[in-house]
Amino acid sequence: MSTPVLPLAAGVASGTRTVRAACPHDCPDTCAIRVTVEDGRAVKVQGDPDHPPTHGALCQKVSRYPERTYHPDRVLQPLRRVGPKGSGQFEPVSWDQALGDIAARLGAIAARAPEAIVPYSYAGTMGLLQGESIAARFFNALGASRLDRTICASAGGDALLATYGGKVGMHLEHFAESRLILIWGSNSIASNLHFWTLAQQAKRAGAKLVCIDPRKTETADKCHQHIALRPGTDGALALGLMHELVVNDWLDHDYIERHTAGWPALRERALQWPPERVAEVCGISADEVRQLARDYATTRPAAIRLNYGMQRVRGGGNAVRLVAVLPCLVGAWRHRAGGLLLSASGWFPVDRAALQRPDLLRGRQPRTINMSTIGDDLLREASPGFGPKIEALVVYNSNPVAVAPESAKVVQGFARDDLFTVVLEHFLTDTADMADYVLPATTQLEHLDVHTSYGHTYALLNEPAIAPLGQARPNTQIFRDLAARMGLDDPCLQESDESLAASAFSRDVDLQTLRRQHWVKLPLPEAPFAEGGFPTASGRCEIDAAAAGGTPDHVPNYESAASTPELARRYPLAMISPPARNFLNSSFVNVKSLRDIEGEPLLEIHPDDAAARGIADGQRVCVFNDRGEHRCAARVSLRARPGVVNGLGIWWRKFGVDGTNVNQLTHQRLTDLGRAPCFYDVLVEVRPEEGA
Repeated sequence: MSTPVLPLAAGVASGTRTVRAACPHDCPDTCAIRVTVEDGRAVKVQGDPDHPPTHGALCQKVSRYPERTYHPDRVLQPLRRVGPKGSGQFEPVSWDQALGDIAARLGAIAARAPEAIVPYSYAGTMGLLQGESIAARFFNALGASRLDRTICASAGGDALLATYGGKVGMHLEHFAESRLILIWGSNSIASNLHFWTLAQQAKRAGAKLVCIDPRKTETADKCHQHIALRPGTDGALALGLMHELVVNDWLDHDYIERHTAGWPALRERALQWPPERVAEVCGISADEVRQLARDYATTRPAAIRLNYGMQRVRGGGNAVRLVAVLPCLVGAWRHRAGGLLLSASGWFPVDRAALQRPDLLRGRQPRTINMSTIGDDLLREASPGFGPKIEALVVYNSNPVAVAPESAKVVQGFARDDLFTVVLEHFLTDTADMADYVLPATTQLEHLDVHTSYGHTYALLNEPAIAPLGQARPNTQIFRDLAARMGLDDPCLQESDESLAASAFSRDVDLQTLRRQHWVKLPLPEAPFAEGGFPTASGRCEIDAAAAGGTPDHVPNYESAASTPELARRYPLAMISPPARNFLNSSFVNVKSLRDIEGEPLLEIHPDDAAARGIADGQRVCVFNDRGEHRCAARVSLRARPGVVNGLGIWWRKFGVDGTNVNQLTHQRLTDLGRAPCFYDVLVEVRPEEGA
């Protein structure tokens, strides 16, 4: 058995020192952190004041990272299940026992049908090493099924790839100079704190802030205007704005002519969307459409901060394509403080082939399992169209039992007696409770990693601040050890974290500079598309990209009064499930101080909808549809618009009133682009609980 790698400063040292680190979580801010270590123990994490995007500030969640690292419930030794799946009953075993048994089980399956082994991971860490490096190599060497990692951002990501040629956009810091900012589908105060700081700077300098969101979020409270459109109607609003740009001739004809392809067909489509039609579809007023279009067309520079909430519906990809065209129509890209930012991740020159080594497949072409349909896929039998039945799951950096849609089926699949499940984790999550083995993984304070960002253009280094607690090991080391136990002898499966970090980027960023400076700003133009130059094959914004279905359009939700009127008669309320402010997906739910702030699982409901159902504020309610029931407390609030309820997530199921969370109600149908889930495309009804 190989020895865990403890690079750099991870050894226990006496005295007080400061270690430079980075936040690993699925957030666009990717903060630079200073960790204060006293006698080998991390006692404080603070935002690094020298890092321009972080400027010394951390969110409340990450500021309590030591509480999470030293949590009394932390898994610190390998565990083997001894009770029924889901019971959370385990016994400690040695690493030698755990690795030996896991290697034997996976080896036997791989010898018969390697595709029956499925990895399941996402962004529990955004690090390039502890995410998909040795792990990807391990599964490629086995010939295991591939995982389509779609659960968060692939609809919008694929839309940007089709339209701009990459997940690219404005520089974060230039929002401070914008005169109009559309905050579209983002509760920035909760999920993009450092952008919000810049937006506030712009506001103090006279900029107008407009929040476009079905929910009256904390961000909407602080903006000049809130446009509370219905879920899934963002594409219709974008078309309505285009209609007004055309009929008032508020277009930058020169930019359109030189730097776009496909505008004539979209122009004709936009002319079919006058403000009155948009108002009817979106549930807003025609005057709101007209005024927003006028503001956007006549204010320079105008910027859009788009986020991923609005693409979690059937037409999410088309909606992002339509919004992404808007800055081209008015020439907003000519200004460094104009344009759009959804994701900046495509700017980073990550050498994924070097990290993940797809050549280890050696010509094999394993099937792909979509992580968003894992509920159905775990319940499938072997078939020619599907391939072998899933016999083994290895879960890391994810909690699918809590976060995957239609969770009743996910639970049923994970509960199969013939499914062998290994989970790499910090805590006994809902998913870990279903495992045969739980392997203790290190936290960000205990391992080396390198980070990109999807909200700014700085690469960062995370140095280990403390030695791994207990018997915890980095993900990279766990997969090295498994590879060695299974006789996978390619030398790349034993490559060190140091070496991986040195090869993570193909240009512009090197480990030595990161060590010296702690971060590197990418050398990019201030106004990247002022003269076109989009990273598409043509260099133009591809409005009618064939790979994305040609000219974009508004695509109605799967479930709505307009598209499924009979279903809407039984379940008349649309439901979205935005994140609770003090959680990050399902991370931090077990941190008691943060859970105490949230209180309990909540459903926000508009006073009119509550009164019609006899629901009082604070009352226990049952939210239900054909897929299941979820019980929680009602918060009668104007944060919910009429006809829409907000199920704040993502609580671990075990902390729910009845052992469920809002994903009991979501479905597994996929978006128009990106094969992503439709978490915000859901119809429900709500009733008060008897005697509650």
